[in-house]
Amino acid sequence: MPSSSLTTQNRSLIYLVEDDEDVGRVVVRVLEDFEFLVEWFRDGASVLRKLKTEQPDLCILDLGLPDMDGTNIIKQVSSLHNCGVLVLTGRSHPFDRVMGLEMGSDDYVVKPFEPRELVARVRSILRRSRTANSHATPVRRYARFLGWMLDCASNTLTAPDGTEHLLSTAETQVLRVFVDRPHQILTREQLLGQRDLSPMDRSIDVRISRIRRKIEDDPQNPKIIKTVYGAGYMFTAQVNWS
Repeated sequence: MPSSSLTTQNRSLIYLVEDDEDVGRVVVRVLEDFEFLVEWFRDGASVLRKLKTEQPDLCILDLGLPDMDGTNIIKQVSSLHNCGVLVLTGRSHPFDRVMGLEMGSDDYVVKPFEPRELVARVRSILRRSRTANSHATPVRRYARFLGWMLDCASNTLTAPDGTEHLLSTAETQVLRVFVDRPHQILTREQLLGQRDLSPMDRSIDVRISRIRRKIEDDPQNPKIIKTVYGAGYMFTAQVNWS
């Protein structure tokens, strides 16, 4: 059941970007019932203006907006803030799902949807984000490997030549697990922090593919993040923390 004990300061702020009035009303109602703060935007331009002055905890957005494609918003959200992104769309083709994850979204829900499932996915993203942030203590903030540096507090990955890459919350979570446990075989469930993961869920593979494209000389023949067929993945580099 929804809780009524949270103060405004403790409630997560969620931006909803949705031009369908019926869908928008349902999403706002169910999220407010579960004590989330919600701001609803009907187009991409209005939410991008607001993102310049305020940081939400999560953005829920449709890919088909009247003024721009939702993937453009995902890119700009990632460049401005380290908030989570949940795609809520009528596009059910696997290509669209992969594209959304490739652009940096943390999850993907297809319309029509079950409201309680939406709440569960929202909570999952927020929980992963809080876990990633709680790990980013001053004692173990910077992980260095092969000339690369991961700043766990700012979700920033710096290349040996000084180029900075702003990672999504999901990418940071996965890379954080790797650098915490190098030279160990890690299952997809361990990397995502979830139990009973569906064999059809390919979100971890997409995130690892994106990380490989940043840190591997040849992402098609990775040397740092190796696939251990039938078991999971292994991070092979030596890691130093500061």
